[in-house]
Amino acid sequence: MTAARSLPADGHPSPPEPGLTADEVVARAERIAAGLVDRQQETEERGYYGLETHNELLNAGFYRLLVPRRYGGYEFGLDTYLRVVTALAAGCPSTAWMYTFGASHAHVAASLFGEAAQDELFAGGDFICPATVGPVGFAERAEDGGWIVDGVHRYSSGSPYATHFIGHTLVAGGEGEPPAPMLFVVPRDQWERLDDWGAQLGLKGSGSHSVKIDHAHIPAHFALPGTHMGVTSVVEGTPGFALHGNPLYGGGVLSMIQFQVGALAVGMASGALEAYGRLMLDRTTIYPPIVPRAEDPDFQLHYGEAAGRIAAARAALTDAVRQWHETAERGSAAFTREVDLKLSLISSEALRLAWSAVADHLFPTAGSSAVRTGERIERIWRDMSTLHSHGGVSVFLAKLAGRELAAEVFGLAHP
Repeated sequence: MTAARSLPADGHPSPPEPGLTADEVVARAERIAAGLVDRQQETEERGYYGLETHNELLNAGFYRLLVPRRYGGYEFGLDTYLRVVTALAAGCPSTAWMYTFGASHAHVAASLFGEAAQDELFAGGDFICPATVGPVGFAERAEDGGWIVDGVHRYSSGSPYATHFIGHTLVAGGEGEPPAPMLFVVPRDQWERLDDWGAQLGLKGSGSHSVKIDHAHIPAHFALPGTHMGVTSVVEGTPGFALHGNPLYGGGVLSMIQFQVGALAVGMASGALEAYGRLMLDRTTIYPPIVPRAEDPDFQLHYGEAAGRIAAARAALTDAVRQWHETAERGSAAFTREVDLKLSLISSEALRLAWSAVADHLFPTAGSSAVRTGERIERIWRDMSTLHSHGGVSVFLAKLAGRELAAEVFGLAHP
């Protein structure tokens, strides 16, 4: 398990708990997750987790896990961070989704932006920054060399308690050239969260509201060419590694983002398996011989099949994260687009295994009363179903990543 690496620079703050360990961070996530189950209904009705949960995550230091130590963060590795996400997802998928897609973009900011931008972005220590990938509108040059951006950016998971927002837009190309994507970051006081989330099938409490930006002015150092998933490459080094000296901020951003989907799926499926296990102890079969489900060979088989698939998913994701760290340790040049795509696809397979455990074994055999609205297995099934509608899963991982990997391997133009 990766612990914090670098020391705070002179004149910069220490984290609130300088001696906090990775094991304690994960233990805190497990304790918090146990209390999330009873809040799921109110979280769904509200559309995001409440202040009580937010303060628990805040006080546990979870909004600083990937923030550099230079800025009062903990700078833990991806392995520790993703174990936290998995633990939270076992308690409440919506809460884990909202948390990770707000907190994880500290890694994007700390890897890709320069020192001037990071000094401003991380000034508060805690960092919550939803991000979207699809470009919205066109950016215009400001007189001071900065940019004017606007538009409505949908599905901005993590927005209710956010400190910033990362979006994408287009800038005009040269004569005869198509427009090019641009990544930008906007502080919270320059955008509005719309009240438009909660009517979906699942993940109703994930805080995935739209962000509305009305001609916000951002300085030039708050914008970067490309996107954090598609165009941005780290093979020539990153500002984050140069600034912090930690390979955590020199590795592939694409695969790190995709790891979250795998971690969420493993956590959700683990929560479903736990609930199914309780049903096996509490309920009996409906056809003779009438015995506790735990004694019935068919229920034993379904439980075992699901448990094996979830364990395999967890193992695959764990090894993918290990490969990520080992590759980053070799230097940014080793983190080619091909490597980034291969690691991303491992996360996709972890998701596939976790989903099959729930969809093929746990949900259909739990019984009708166990899948009524609001029951835990029913909610997890809805949440995992909705996970598959996410663009990163249904479009990028399901279609684009595999084709692009093949093109990379065979030296072909990207499809």
